Amino acid sequence: MNKKRKIGYARVSTLGQDLQSQLNILENEGCQFIYREKFTGTKTERPEFQKCLKDLQEGDTLVVTKLDRLARNTAEGIVVVESLFKKNVRVHVLNVGLLEDTTMGRFFLQTMLAVSEMERNLIVERTQEGKALARKRDDFREGRPKVHKKAKIENALKLLETHTYSEVVEMTDISKSTLIRAKRKRDVGKIV
Repeated sequence: MNKKRKIGYARVSTLGQDLQSQLNILENEGCQFIYREKFTGTKTERPEFQKCLKDLQEGDTLVVTKLDRLARNTAEGIVVVESLFKKNVRVHVLNVGLLEDTTMGRFFLQTMLAVSEMERNLIVERTQEGKALARKRDDFREGRPKVHKKAKIENALKLLETHTYSEVVEMTDISKSTLIRAKRKRDVGKIV
C-alpha cells in the first residue's frame, strides 16, 4: 500500500531570484521531498516540474506556495490540476488551500487561475507602458546606467597612452573590459 507523501515544488522565474523563502515554507509544511528550479513559468516544459508530476502517486499531495508556481495561465493550470486529480493526487496551494476534485473545487481553481493570469498580464502591460513612456524622455538611455562619467573615461584613455591596462585599472577603478570597450569606441570615432 502506498504511503501518503507530501511533495513540494518551488520555482522562481529568473536565475537572480532566490528560492529559499519557498523552500523554508515547504519544509515547514512537512514536505518529504521538494523539487526546485529556476525556470520561467511561461514555459510548460519545465524539467523539474515534469519530474515532479511523474513522481507523484495516488494518495500523494503536491504542495506549492502559490498557484502561479504551477502554471501561468488558466488553461495550463486546469490541465495540470485535473491530471493530478485523475491520479488521485491532492493539490495544496498554501496561500489558497486544498484544491478538491469537486464542482466547487474546480470552480474555485478556475477562478483563482483566471485571476492569477489577469494579474500577470496587467503587470506585463504596465511594464510595457512604463518602458514606452520612458523612451519618450530626452534623457532616456536603454540598458544599465553608466557607472563612470565621460570625463573619467577620457582621462583613463589618456593614461593608457603611457601606462598598461593593469596600471590604469589600479589608478582609476575602471575595469579593464570597460577600458577596452571605450578605447574601441574612440578608435572607430564614436563618442565614449
